[in-house]
Amino acid sequence: MDPFPYHLKKCVVIVAPHTSNWDFVVGLAFRSYLRITHARFLGKSQLFRPPFGFFFRYLGGIPVDRSRKHQLADQLADMFAKEDELLLVLAPEGTRKKVDKLRTGFYHIAKKANVPIVMAGFDFAKKELRIAQPFLAGDDEAADFRHIYSFYTRIQGKFPQRSFAYKSPDAPDMYDSH
Repeated sequence: MDPFPYHLKKCVVIVAPHTSNWDFVVGLAFRSYLRITHARFLGKSQLFRPPFGFFFRYLGGIPVDRSRKHQLADQLADMFAKEDELLLVLAPEGTRKKVDKLRTGFYHIAKKANVPIVMAGFDFAKKELRIAQPFLAGDDEAADFRHIYSFYTRIQGKFPQRSFAYKSPDAPDMYDSH
């Protein structure tokens, strides 16, 4: 297992590929093993309804209504500004289903909050947690995403065929700029 950057008081941690409900359970186990106490995560608002909503909040969850646009990146950047320590953990795909490319919200949150991005991945094939060196989002978004994708192409999720990094013969380019 690669070392976790404990020296960071604030950062956005992206964990991918997110291909199974087991990712959450494995993530909680690693959080406990690594003794990370200031981690928060975003989850779809439906998870925070009774009877289990209190449990997800207790674990550090922040509910998000994905059906409405509401400047979430700005709100989370404000949260980073107010907190002394905040480790925001996100699944950059936004779903367990197959996607062709990552969503960019995590990137914009980190950039607006001026905090580093830490890439992590549960490699189910090798049964290990991979952690990359932290980096700050730069002025070249396409280059930053090439860096991100190159890290994740070496990591196999529980269901590899659902991964954005899964290589099929007719796979499209993983990142296309705006």
